[in-house]
Amino acid sequence: MIRRALLPAGLLVLVALPFVATPYFITLMNYIGMAALVALGLVLLTGVGGLTSFGQAAFVGIAACATAWWTTRMGGSPWTGLLLALALTSLAATILGLATLRLGGHLLPLSTIAWGLAIFFVFGNLAVLGQHDGISGIPPVTLGSIELKSGPAGYALIWLTLGLSVWLCANLLDSRQGRAIRSLRGGAAMAESLGIDTFRIRLAVFVISALLAALSGWLTAHVQRYVSPTAFDVGPGMEYLFMAILGGAGHIGGALLGAALVTLAKDALQDLLPHLMKDSGQLEAVVFALLFIAVLQRARGGLIPVLARLLPPRAPTPTQPITADILSRRPQPAAGAEVLAISAVEKRFGGLVAVNGASLTLHAGEILGLIGPNGAGKSTLFNLVCGALRPDRGLIRFLGRDITVLPARRIATLGIARSFQHVKLRPTMSRLENVMLGAHLRGRMGLLAGALRLDRAEERRIRAEALRQLRRVGLDAAPDAPAGTLPLGQQRILEVARALAADPVLIVLDEPAAGLRRAEKHALADLLRSLRAEGLSILLVEHDMEFVMSLVDRAVVMEFGAVIAEGPPSTIRANPRVQAAYLGGAP
Repeated sequence: MIRRALLPAGLLVLVALPFVATPYFITLMNYIGMAALVALGLVLLTGVGGLTSFGQAAFVGIAACATAWWTTRMGGSPWTGLLLALALTSLAATILGLATLRLGGHLLPLSTIAWGLAIFFVFGNLAVLGQHDGISGIPPVTLGSIELKSGPAGYALIWLTLGLSVWLCANLLDSRQGRAIRSLRGGAAMAESLGIDTFRIRLAVFVISALLAALSGWLTAHVQRYVSPTAFDVGPGMEYLFMAILGGAGHIGGALLGAALVTLAKDALQDLLPHLMKDSGQLEAVVFALLFIAVLQRARGGLIPVLARLLPPRAPTPTQPITADILSRRPQPAAGAEVLAISAVEKRFGGLVAVNGASLTLHAGEILGLIGPNGAGKSTLFNLVCGALRPDRGLIRFLGRDITVLPARRIATLGIARSFQHVKLRPTMSRLENVMLGAHLRGRMGLLAGALRLDRAEERRIRAEALRQLRRVGLDAAPDAPAGTLPLGQQRILEVARALAADPVLIVLDEPAAGLRRAEKHALADLLRSLRAEGLSILLVEHDMEFVMSLVDRAVVMEFGAVIAEGPPSTIRANPRVQAAYLGGAP
């Protein structure tokens, strides 16, 4: 009840504020709103997408300088200046994204500092932009005869823009593409295995965050009516990032809270510090550095999660009946048809031969077990089939098509779904959302449709499919609970549900029974048998010999990267070489 009342109460305060607050406080609120737009973009980029940027102030500057030049030098309208600002910023972000987003680790943040500095120096050396003196006399935004400049009119423009941006971003994150963005944090391997083009999604969220910064730059230019390169240096870029982290980089509300706290703290320090020492500018930087360290020590997820823990917990959402239409299904091959053919595949890591000339075939409606001692090359062969690795030699065909060198996301589109040896879920996303990720390729709606909530019918179908698969594996009791709260064995079962949501032809399971209790293993075996009866092909690696031999139609045994035996379980048990290599010599 309290949680539901927070949003309308906050909106009521924002609407009433211009009528009761002083002009000075309204000005502060205008600065908070403009800063929150940039921080909102960083929530999407850094907190949700996992991409750190110190250069967002440069995008603010591109937009501010573009509209300032257009309206002062060319006599254009601020509204066409907005279009120019958005166009130039999106172009710059696309070029920079294409050049830098493939960098990993610490290289991407360093590159944002580099181009942030470069753009700052460009601003300061262009005579058309007033060099370091900047551009003054920028006209305010007008709506008919009303000038939307500083004060209540500017407040209305800024906060309506921010409110619309927050609504669009919240909608986006609650969509098919939003789940893809949220899947980026934690690595690309899982997302690529679901058919998500991670580079394209990263580039999209990078451009969106830049466009939010551009909106802030456009507002800054026409509300302050003056732009200077100083405001677009790397220092302000770090400040924007601090706002997002302080408020809670993984939460949209964190952008507003962080912007408010930093802006109000700066204002208070500028009043207080001159009374303590003459060179107060340096001391202000020291205070903010200490504040940043304190936040990282005490609230690494920002203040929004801390405040959320003080509120009453959300009431659990009751399981809803499945009423949505069923998603379309892909045609399955005829029973007995060849689904997968691996021929003389080899994979080396330096001098280590992980897979040495392995060959096998798998047919529709068959469960094939891949067994062998640790280090035999089983998981490597799985990764070759799924496109996570490329073989050095050999051929892999799926449904008659050569997939030897295809990337994982392309292979996923053909109908191969997988689980992982080391569980790859998004622990902060709900169990239902993790399974909905599996159905990513079965949806078609894009970023704009998600932001405008034009995807609701498709979302209901994807949600219904995910609920069906959760029920199928017995994990539908608390679908909205975080996936990370499940024990490890049930997380593996959740990965199976996610794979099933993709509507695959072939499902590749890497140790799905590891960590399960005996009853859970029996339930998993029953599930896999029912999938086989539906015509689904299953390839699995598993160390539990009792589980494997009671389930599979055939088994392939590997040792030192090579296939040493293949056949039904009875034949494998009786094979002397298998007994020596894997079963300890006992029949």
